[in-house]
Amino acid sequence: MKVLFVAGDPKPERWTVPIQALLPEAEVHVWDADGPAVDADYAIVWQPPEELFERETGLKAVFNLGAGIDGLLAVPNLPPNLPVVRLEDAGMSAQMAEYVLHQLLEASRGMETYREQQREGVWKIHRPIKRSEWPVGVMGLGHIGKRVARTLADLDYRVNGWARSDHSLDKVTTFAGADSLDAFLGSTRVLVNTLPLTDETRDILDHRHLSQLIPGAVVINVGRGEHLVEDDLLRAIDDGHVARASLDVFRQEPLPADHPFWQRPEITITPHISARTLRDATLEQITGKIRAHHNGEPITGIVDTSRGY
Repeated sequence: MKVLFVAGDPKPERWTVPIQALLPEAEVHVWDADGPAVDADYAIVWQPPEELFERETGLKAVFNLGAGIDGLLAVPNLPPNLPVVRLEDAGMSAQMAEYVLHQLLEASRGMETYREQQREGVWKIHRPIKRSEWPVGVMGLGHIGKRVARTLADLDYRVNGWARSDHSLDKVTTFAGADSLDAFLGSTRVLVNTLPLTDETRDILDHRHLSQLIPGAVVINVGRGEHLVEDDLLRAIDDGHVARASLDVFRQEPLPADHPFWQRPEITITPHISARTLRDATLEQITGKIRAHHNGEPITGIVDTSRGY
């Protein structure tokens, strides 16, 4: 069995050494743009070049180093029948739930108010939170979205979830399909986006949809930057409908220094850190699936490339 690592890391040995230890029966190779084909059986990739699929024509499956596979599916010559396997959790869902909860508490508990009081030497207690005033809507009910929704629901926030297809989740009211999106948004004050990026979800956070949220809304985007129409968010903030936004993903990363988001106190910016790939957990999962696939056993996480997730 030959495994090819294709991720553009300047120190690929950080990945290939543990891959070899976890798959001692395999030959592990690093992608060389100028080198010959290695006749790989499996490729472990992150935003691979087109040349990979021109050169390595015997691949049995490709494993993505992340849950988001839009970068891989954008490769124009990705073979249509080649199994694409996404990363399932590997420690990311807990991190994402932590991040979303932190941003929610910043808003619902008014933590900036208390920080400002500290700077001014003011001791003043504000009224306790009423969770009924902070209904949360989670867009996307994949593994990560479900973890986020469950975490918030367990803290007694009223949580709704919306996805393309039907889902059932304890303590969470679920909506499915485009026909239910308006009702979902109309019952949401804190909108959390965890959707995958597809043709159907691109630009979904536009002014029309943002304007359907409960006034004083909070937007938390941990999906993809391309989900958000940036000028529409600024417009929704200016017209007072959106009170604040916490953004971890952007159309252009790093976010340009002259981007207007930097100057808006209503917007919290973090540099795509809401859920980092944990190397050990990731490689244990991927190498386990490679071994299972090689042995003819079923594996989970295979992407429906026609749907984009």
